[in-house]
Amino acid sequence: MLTPRTTLTRRISAAIDAHPSRIPVLLGGCGSGRTTLLMQLRDRIGQSHSQYIDVERTATTPERFLLAIANTSSFATPTSAAGARAAFDAVLEFLTKTRGPGQQPITFLLDEFLELRTFESFPGLRRVLLDFIDGLTESGNRFVLSSRYTARALRVLRDRTARFEIIHVPALTVEDTFDLLDLPTGGDAEFTARTVHALADGRPGYVQALAAELRHMREIGTPGGDDAVSALAAQMAVGGRLAHLCNFCYELRLHRARGYGALKAILDILADEEGLTLTEISVRLQRTPGSTKDYLSWLEDVDLVVSKQKRYSFADPLLRVWVRLHCRPTPPTDDDLAREVHRYALPRLPQQTEPALVMASAGPAPVEEERRGWGIIEID
Repeated sequence: MLTPRTTLTRRISAAIDAHPSRIPVLLGGCGSGRTTLLMQLRDRIGQSHSQYIDVERTATTPERFLLAIANTSSFATPTSAAGARAAFDAVLEFLTKTRGPGQQPITFLLDEFLELRTFESFPGLRRVLLDFIDGLTESGNRFVLSSRYTARALRVLRDRTARFEIIHVPALTVEDTFDLLDLPTGGDAEFTARTVHALADGRPGYVQALAAELRHMREIGTPGGDDAVSALAAQMAVGGRLAHLCNFCYELRLHRARGYGALKAILDILADEEGLTLTEISVRLQRTPGSTKDYLSWLEDVDLVVSKQKRYSFADPLLRVWVRLHCRPTPPTDDDLAREVHRYALPRLPQQTEPALVMASAGPAPVEEERRGWGIIEID
């Protein structure tokens, strides 16, 4: 738990209590701690009066977004609906009109709310973000929104309503960085903290990556184990955590310049069950076979899916595990991780390897899916 994030959490909670009509909007870049803040808010408010929804991972098609919320909500189940516009209206009605115990208002924590723009390509949803904002402003429920796209958020919310309160997530201070580094007191510890803070630009995700590298250097006895510059060089190398974070942010922003919600929906469908035909996918997607064929060709073009005997599967099997774990409204639990890793790893273990440790940590084995021998294409 990051100390400044906890402080900001208290401040937002107090602001909501004092001015329940205000809607805080947390803005910050990749690794700035927005999700951490929302999860802390959920814990402070209590899950009986709040719900966290990861819009980015679940905004595929309006129908499947509605289904994802219905499958995970502890409140009244949203009304099912057929068609993109009807499904979005059902989502908006659920968010704005559902009440908690004793008819108390619910606080909905919507992570990456701008991802609702994914729905703009569906019929009747050209103004989806504006309709969403208007719906929230007229609701008696409480909301906290977040986005990593500051310019887009400010443009969308400009002149809409005074209910929205923009909060730019602050960077870490040198003192915060010192706490995260967990350095021995005395010596050059303060200098190291200042150096890390400067190199990481105060960004929590980058600070954590450098802190992990420095701990590793001390554990293995690397000369100059408190050399933050060497740690930065190691982390920026191929395979380094910081390199992966930067690559993620870079690729994510490029791809978000033009969204393909239907493509994410197909990956979500194949994560549930592989080896589906075009017809089977189109039925689950609730789209025509012609449009579904186009979507699948776009996925094949970037090596995300492969087809064999007209049946589709992930090109990268580990990516399928990631989708099953993370493309859902809430982060995976320890049990979710154990179950999915067990499901993935067990059939791939060499015969001479004893799987007892894996099974002990994962608990009872899930029902095994039928093994299929489709080809795998290596992707970046």
